[in-house]
Amino acid sequence: MSLRSASARRPADLGRRSLVFLFLLLLALVAVPVLTHPVPPLSDYANHLARMHIIATVSHNPDLARFYHIEWAVIPNLMMDLVVPLMERFANVYVAGEIYTIASFALIVFGTLALNRALFGLWSATPLLAFPLLYNGIFLIGVMNYIFGIGLALLALAAWVSLRERGWRYPVAVACVVALFLCHLVALGVYGIGVLAFEIARLLERRDEPLSRRFLSLCLAGLPFLAALPLLALSPTLGISGENYWQPQGKVAGVEMIINVYYDVVAFGLTGAVAVAGVWALRRGLVRTASLLLPLLIVGALVYLALPRTAFATYMADQRVPVALAFMVLACVRVDLRGRMVRRGFVVLLVALLAIRVAEVQVMWTQLTQWTTGFQQSIAAIRPGSRVMVAYADPRGGGNPKDLGLVHAACLAIIEKSALVTTAFTVPGKQILRVNSAYQNFVDTEDGFPPTVEQLVLAEDSETPDGPRYWDHWPAHFDYVYLLFTEPGDLNPDTDRLELVSEGSRFQLYRVKPPA
Repeated sequence: MSLRSASARRPADLGRRSLVFLFLLLLALVAVPVLTHPVPPLSDYANHLARMHIIATVSHNPDLARFYHIEWAVIPNLMMDLVVPLMERFANVYVAGEIYTIASFALIVFGTLALNRALFGLWSATPLLAFPLLYNGIFLIGVMNYIFGIGLALLALAAWVSLRERGWRYPVAVACVVALFLCHLVALGVYGIGVLAFEIARLLERRDEPLSRRFLSLCLAGLPFLAALPLLALSPTLGISGENYWQPQGKVAGVEMIINVYYDVVAFGLTGAVAVAGVWALRRGLVRTASLLLPLLIVGALVYLALPRTAFATYMADQRVPVALAFMVLACVRVDLRGRMVRRGFVVLLVALLAIRVAEVQVMWTQLTQWTTGFQQSIAAIRPGSRVMVAYADPRGGGNPKDLGLVHAACLAIIEKSALVTTAFTVPGKQILRVNSAYQNFVDTEDGFPPTVEQLVLAEDSETPDGPRYWDHWPAHFDYVYLLFTEPGDLNPDTDRLELVSEGSRFQLYRVKPPA
């Protein structure tokens, strides 16, 4: 089977106009939860959005300029920082975030379509099955640079396959490596997995050529990736290259993140429906696969098992990979839609799968963002230019997917009130946002966990026993305290230092009392 065409006989499929129409229809459907929730309950999303706002406005916002500054650098986490602040010139930051998210969705699906086209030689509707996978466990974390990078990696691999016999594939690949580096190192690694698997498939397929020539071709495919080395050498990210650790726990969970979002029953139902339809199509000889598929599964599995949980201080580095590989695997499959009933059945199944997934997300987001109104009301009570400490009432908070939207919600005070917030991402080597020296010792610059109530009480008048922490002597440095993951009826943990200002179902906002 040729990599450029899975079969000499071209099976019937949807017409190009029908394919474009269906793509746009499904994109509109998948965008509904994003458009109806300007601040979606994704863990890191509000934090990233706050950084976008700072980048766009710090030059003319004196309160933000008092707390923050930008240090531009070549870091593998930069794509959103380059794009969204430009959008904020024409729309508010919430709309800019929605546009970026929907564009990332479109890029992923189009990348899957393009890779499938490169492998089989013509456009197919089969990769549209990527739409129900756009909402996944990794997306819930809100790693927006990586999400964009998945789509770019798919397009880059499609370009490598399409240009494999042409001399200018190397300049194109170098450009893709640079762009993917700016998205995320894991996205660059996913592209590397795809290229390696494709070249292994070619090596096995071209048995009539000398082994030495085939092996040389395999090695030369790695040349474009050398472009990442000088970028990494220039990057402050190199300074955190030693922060890596591997653990076996969570490998299965990483695979589950491909399909599991909120409800297990929905994940099982969607998987079961696709499995039944797939078996039916296989029994009738309607399924074709590219020869890339098996090497991709083997290489992807080996790399996934070998990857550390944390790499370059990036948590969940390994668990991000299966979701991206799922789109590549989908691009390696083609269903023959020659029969009218098969074609109609495919479209009905696809729309039904996506409708169920979107309904799941829409219902859950509507429930989870009920705190949004209360949280925004609490932010309205904060004075502009204030300093805000974030603490946890429950140290286990944020572990449940239903709590993810609250983890960095306090960063909305940066957008709405130009506040200093302790949990804003300001880690050297990971972000370009920096806290000014006068406030640097009072915020989290290590991407750690906020203090608990008990830790706050212990450190209000003294340093933390096990070493200095940014929350030591907090009453002297902060104007407000957000206490997250509270329960209804929780009492004020420090009546001498805190005064309740606002309360929601899972948070409390306190004003720090001035010294008597």
